[in-house]
Order: sequence, then C-alpha cells, then structure tokens
Amino acid sequence: MEKQSFTTIKDKSTGGMNSTNQANASKLWQKGSVAHSWVEDFTVGQDRVLDLKLASFDVLGSLAHTRMLKQIGLLNKKELISIQDELKAIFKNIANGDFVIEEGVEDVHSQVELLLTQKIGDAGKKIHAGRSRNDQVLVDLKLYFRYEIEEIVSKSKILFQRLQQLSEQHKEVLLPGYTHFQVAMPSSFGLWFGAYAESLVDDLEMMLAAWKVSNKNPLGSAAGYGSSFPLNRQLTTELLGFNSMNVNVVYAQMGRGKTERIIAQGLSSIAATLSKFAMDACLYMSQNYGFISFPDYLTTGSSIMPHKKNPDVLELIRSRCNKILALPNEIALVTTNLPSGYHRDLQLLKENLFPAFTSLKECMDALVLMLNEIQINKDIMSDPKYDYLFSVEVVNKMVLDGVPFREAYKEIGFSIENGKYEPSKDIQHTHQGSIGNLMNGEIKKAFDEVYESFHFEKVAEKLNSLVV
Repeated sequence: MEKQSFTTIKDKSTGGMNSTNQANASKLWQKGSVAHSWVEDFTVGQDRVLDLKLASFDVLGSLAHTRMLKQIGLLNKKELISIQDELKAIFKNIANGDFVIEEGVEDVHSQVELLLTQKIGDAGKKIHAGRSRNDQVLVDLKLYFRYEIEEIVSKSKILFQRLQQLSEQHKEVLLPGYTHFQVAMPSSFGLWFGAYAESLVDDLEMMLAAWKVSNKNPLGSAAGYGSSFPLNRQLTTELLGFNSMNVNVVYAQMGRGKTERIIAQGLSSIAATLSKFAMDACLYMSQNYGFISFPDYLTTGSSIMPHKKNPDVLELIRSRCNKILALPNEIALVTTNLPSGYHRDLQLLKENLFPAFTSLKECMDALVLMLNEIQINKDIMSDPKYDYLFSVEVVNKMVLDGVPFREAYKEIGFSIENGKYEPSKDIQHTHQGSIGNLMNGEIKKAFDEVYESFHFEKVAEKLNSLVV
C-alpha cells in the first residue's frame, strides 16, 4: 500500500458516530448482560474518536491474522477468500472516508468484526480466534506508531535539508555569540543554522530507538498469556513487515506503555530542538537584536500598537513543543505503578500521545514555512557594541606572536577597561566545526546514515502486498 493511501485514510477518517444502537451485538466481551449506560460511556471514553486513526491498521492486522488462521487450519480456503475480500472492501471505505464507528459499538475492532459478520455471516465471527482485544489493539498501535514515526522522520528530513541550505547560503555572515546573555564571541549564521541541523541528527537517533521498539510484532500474545491454538507468529510478523516479534507473551503486553514512553521521548527530543530554535528566533527578530526578520504575512500585529510585528507562529511552536516535552512524564505517571498484565489505565495513553503526533508535525511544517521566508541582516557587526566579540581574536593573535596566553589576556583586559581596546575583525577559525570549517557534508552524512537505518521501504512493500 502506498503511503499516500494511509494519509488519505487518516485525514478522512474523522467522521462521527450514527445513532444506530448496536450495544448488545457490538461488544466482543458481551455474554448476555448489558452494562449500565454511564459505565459504558465512562469506560469507552474517547476511543470511538481516537480509534478512527487505527481503523486502517486494524484491518491490516486482521488481513495478516486470518491468513495465518488459514495456514494453521482454523479457516478454510472459501472462508479466507470471503474474509479477505470484505476486509479489503472495508479498507477502501476507510481510504474514502466512509468508515464510522457506530453508536453503541465499543471500538474499532468491534466495528470491523460487526461489518464482516453482517456481510459474510459466520465466517466473520471466526477472525477473533487466537486473538484478544489486548493483542489486537497492541498490533494496531504498533502499526500506527510506525506510520507516525515515518511521518515525523520524513518531516525531520525536510527541516534538516532547509537548515543545511541556510547554513551554506549564509556561512559568511557573522552573528554575535552569547553566553549568560552577554556578548561573547563571534558566531555566524552558518554555525547557527548548522547547529540545529546537527541537533536533528541526534533527535533521529532517538526516533530510531522508538522505531525499533515499535517494529516488533505483539500479535499472538492474546491477553498476555498466549493461546492454545498453534499460532504461527513468525508468519504474521513477516506479513506485517515487522523486523521481529515481542517473543515473550507476557512482555508483549508489558510493552504497552513502555513503547509509548519511548516514542514520547523521541518526540520530545525533536520538540526540544524546535522549541530552542523558536526561542532564538523570537529574540533575534526583536528590535533589540534585529538579526533576522520575516515578511508581514508571517507575523501578527497589535490591537493598540501599530508598529508591532509579533512572532506568534514561533511562540506557538515554542509552547506546543514545550507541552510535548512533558509527554514522557505524563505517560510514565500513568504506567509506572502498574503490575504486569493488562489494565484499562493504558487506554488513556492514546489521549496523550495521538494529539502529540499531530501537533509536532504541524510545528515542523510551520517552522519550515518560516525558514523558507527568513530574512538575514548581513550588517550586524557594524554596530560598535559588538566590538568586544573580537577580544579573544586579539588575545589569540598575541599568543601566536609568542606572548603567553595569561599575559595576553590581562593586557587586553586592561585595554578594554582603559578604553584603548581596538578590535581585530579578521576571523581565523579553521578547525573542524568552526566558523571557517562548518563540515556540513559530514553532518549530512551522519543524518543520512541514521535515516536509512529505518528501512521504511521494506515496511511499505509488505503492507502493500496485504491489500492488493
């Protein structure tokens, strides 16, 4: 399946629920009694809305699982064909935005099984053999997480490329460097943009760890204790394009919550990079700095002060990303004191994590938009207040002429105090990673190496083969 079809599914699968009351028929756990309506509403929570994001992935899991059931003799060929055909039809409905979770239907798994049973009868009731809702939601989540990780990583690549372009384009333009908010030493726009590009390399390492954890198949662990059916877990692992499986069935269930926390750590790493850049940019575009600017259509004004050009986009990137920084801790607080086995607490993790994917992707898109229109002040250093940036350059020149460093340091310090200091703006930084030697090619090589380690194309090939 092509990646675009996943995007279409997720964008269009935002429909609501109709009023059809399927309460008794749509509970996979129903045994005759009916739960109190308030209990049902409270326990279902936001699942009917959030599960729409999982719909296509639930179908993919069922396509793989039913092929495996046929292989071990729990489905015959005729049953498999009818199930597979109808699952693919449901998949197309999801892609077209025509899939809803009906009122009274508990979750996406129940809705898919209900549709199958309505269309093909008893054969549809067989797809749950060897599965629990626990491992069914686990595999749905793992497939969804892989999709979102690929989305985030792909947007990281776009942002990385833009930062590197700007670094090369403006590498000759000097920029004041600060420590303690005090003018410190000369930097450059090449260094500034390049620093954030390299930061994304390390962020991608975090996302790669999240990808590796997400790329393990939990299907077949059932409720966390396996099944007496002779399930072929290796087959579903291969069909769904997982790199390996969560081998121990108890750990497969324990991995829920842990997987989300690791993903959240990856998201928060990227978010920290974006937040810091946004903070820099807010400062640098203020009148007190004046290092950068943006067109009026990317800023906002004031209702009372006609001169204002506010960096609202950057401020919201900063605050949204700061919220994402709290995500690993939020997940940890939900899961830390849970013993092994499944607990309904885990359902709430979707409410924390799912919106974070959307928010971070929007922030990355917004930052690329801003970077595409950023305007650089090329004459910053003509302001005499930046003369002191070059004091170290003068000290170093004296050292190269044979003066001991400590004596040169004191001499320049005294000249500054006495008003006799004269800056030398001849920058001679040549070592690796400095103003005169950015080594952007090496940074790109490191990024590409991590990016290629995801092997997204292998996953796409496997999933495509399931739905054609």
